[in-house]
Amino acid sequence: MTTTLSHLAELAQGRLALADAASTEDVDKHGAVAVGSISLDSSALREDSIFAALPGTRSHGARYAAGTPALAILTDEAGLELLKAAGETRPVIVVEDIRAILGNVAAEIYGHPTRELTVLGVTGTSGKTTTSYLIEEGLLAAGHSVGLIGTTGTRINREPVPTSLTTPEAPRLQELFKQMLDSGVSHVVMEVSSHALELGRVQGTQFAVGGFTNLSQDHLDFHPTMEDYFQAKKKLVDGPVAADKAVICVDDEWGQRLADEVDGATCVATKGSGHAVNAGVSARMVSTQPTGEQRVALSVGDAEWEFDLPLPGDFNVANAAVATAMVAAVGVDAQDFTQALSQVAVPGRMQRVDEGQGFIAVVDYAHKPAAVAAVLDTLREQLDNAGQGGRIGIVVGAGGDRDSSKRPIMGAAAAERADYVVVTDDNPRTEDPAAIRAAVIAGAREVAEKAGATGHQVEIVEEGSRAAAIDAVVAWAQPGDAVIVVGKGHEVGQIVGTVTHHFDDREELSRALQQRLATDESEK
Repeated sequence: MTTTLSHLAELAQGRLALADAASTEDVDKHGAVAVGSISLDSSALREDSIFAALPGTRSHGARYAAGTPALAILTDEAGLELLKAAGETRPVIVVEDIRAILGNVAAEIYGHPTRELTVLGVTGTSGKTTTSYLIEEGLLAAGHSVGLIGTTGTRINREPVPTSLTTPEAPRLQELFKQMLDSGVSHVVMEVSSHALELGRVQGTQFAVGGFTNLSQDHLDFHPTMEDYFQAKKKLVDGPVAADKAVICVDDEWGQRLADEVDGATCVATKGSGHAVNAGVSARMVSTQPTGEQRVALSVGDAEWEFDLPLPGDFNVANAAVATAMVAAVGVDAQDFTQALSQVAVPGRMQRVDEGQGFIAVVDYAHKPAAVAAVLDTLREQLDNAGQGGRIGIVVGAGGDRDSSKRPIMGAAAAERADYVVVTDDNPRTEDPAAIRAAVIAGAREVAEKAGATGHQVEIVEEGSRAAAIDAVVAWAQPGDAVIVVGKGHEVGQIVGTVTHHFDDREELSRALQQRLATDESEK
């Protein structure tokens, strides 16, 4: 089916105009032109493209229309005035709010691909990436062709596809769906961020099932309050873009509230949450190995079975339960699905780095207070299960130009649980790195002072260089201890100012461990 400019203008409830004062006849002639693609990126436009020129915080996208090969421009009244001033002669679709209609316009241009795909969307503060990887692994094992869109990138049957953002902007997202459909994909699992839900990036997407993992403090630089943050997440399972079915983990108060407000949702709980009795799907850890691998018992209705999960931590038991409930909601056999999870690996999520050292060394993406607390609790459990009674060291920082209120809380979470805390730089971006570190240290020291009175001694060190911070925690560790580097996980760059420098925590931890082993060997 050919999509014309006139049809898109009608769909967007806008008007088709020309920036110069042309006749109605000329407008009608342009209205019959067929459209093949749409993009926000002025460098990614083709001759059959519409350029979506959005207002920005610093400048309006309409300023970049000149010189692009696009056949037409989608913008607002302010953008139209800029185009007129620039002498633009191409047709313009003018709407009141571009983001409000962009997803539906993009879906129309690409033929509404999600109507033929089974799309599983995962939202929540933590666990989106892991849950998505679990779903991908199980669906692939079941013989499905699977697309994945998320924090670690986009893949089709595990092969990478270039993208940016956890949830791409609506035009790129719909283009990806079309690409996946054309490649034979049947199921798409995607992380759905609160930004994407609030900014309309997933509008025009038909979700078969939406999953909610949890909610804790994050992104309060974007969402004014936790209530606003919750309402943004809720859109995946309740409202105009809501999935056909909802799966909600009720292990926290936000999940419990969401389940109360969404009719017909499948509730998921883990042992200890206090809500497993009434949940449609529940899970519990049966046993765990010193490596962190867990034996998990899962109940779906009246059926219960066990499976091996190679990921440590109570939170990963919950992630596996949510993943199972989501695939069951789209007709996949839940028991077969869980048996495929024993091989799953998630980049930068409790990822062990082993160079033969006598202590546990881990990299994790945890970059919010609740996540830092959860990974440290998991490490403590691993040490206790191994009967080692070792100490824990952590490298922690906080990102610049992001929610500043969580910084002291992250420091506090680290100092409450670790024995050695190295506060360093994460992605300082355009903020003063020393000021960010100071906020993290303030929270850590407040806890350390209180903990000291009860006998828990924690050493707090400041080291601006992230590489040197990793060296410090590795030099501190002794056999039977555990060290963890949090904040960046799978990322391979550190943003300082406006420049991204290559930096991979996994590479740096591996290097530090090798150097430590070489030093120990030379001193024998």
